[in-house]
Amino acid sequence: MKVSHVGRILVVAMVLVVGALSPVGAAAQQLRAVPFVFIGKADDCGAGTFGSHIVTSAWLGGMGLPDNGGDTAFNGVPDTANDPHDGLLLSKNGASPDCSSAGARITGARGMSVDATFTLGFDFRNGGHCGAGAPRFNVVVTPPTGPNTSHFVGGCANGVQTPAPQDAVEWTRARFAAAQQFPPIPPGSAIVSITLLYDEGTDTASTQDPNGVGLAVVDNIFINGPFIRAGTGVADGASGVGQNGRDD
Repeated sequence: MKVSHVGRILVVAMVLVVGALSPVGAAAQQLRAVPFVFIGKADDCGAGTFGSHIVTSAWLGGMGLPDNGGDTAFNGVPDTANDPHDGLLLSKNGASPDCSSAGARITGARGMSVDATFTLGFDFRNGGHCGAGAPRFNVVVTPPTGPNTSHFVGGCANGVQTPAPQDAVEWTRARFAAAQQFPPIPPGSAIVSITLLYDEGTDTASTQDPNGVGLAVVDNIFINGPFIRAGTGVADGASGVGQNGRDD
């Protein structure tokens, strides 16, 4: 029996719809990185501590790598000249002990299943801060048995690093699998929350940042398969809060 031309079109359309509704496709559509800052009150980080208005988290055009076209879209070529180039700026303009931090809440990740190969990551702009403690991910999960657990994933300097495909000279890709999870996330766990956090300041040098510049630019945030390549929102030390989004 021959399949009509219209029938073939319908079959193709159904395949496309099913593909769009697959878990990876759905996650890629739903995941967002929503900027926030934390400015602690007196004693929030221990006796005698306090936070200052010295932190900023913001998605800014022109700050990052090409947003459209995936890793095949190269930086600095005519084909991507008009791309927005959104990048996430994370800054702490003071010392690390200050009870303040900048970051982004990864919304849309709740309920994601963790397997033995679960990996997080991002690309970072060379010359910014890439320390053992920041940028990093803080992850809360519900393990197969027992109460929720918290995990320090990263930080940047602990990751497996390779040249970032979109700009191998000026950007580096970092990946954090089980070996970079402290403690390792038990396979079979379900994600409760994922937070990208920056809390190391100008007194903390790194190989990329020998002078302690106190800021990092990240892009292509990797959530176990899907990328977050762009975003919106500004959270700064003046307001102390993000402009949009919630942790869910």
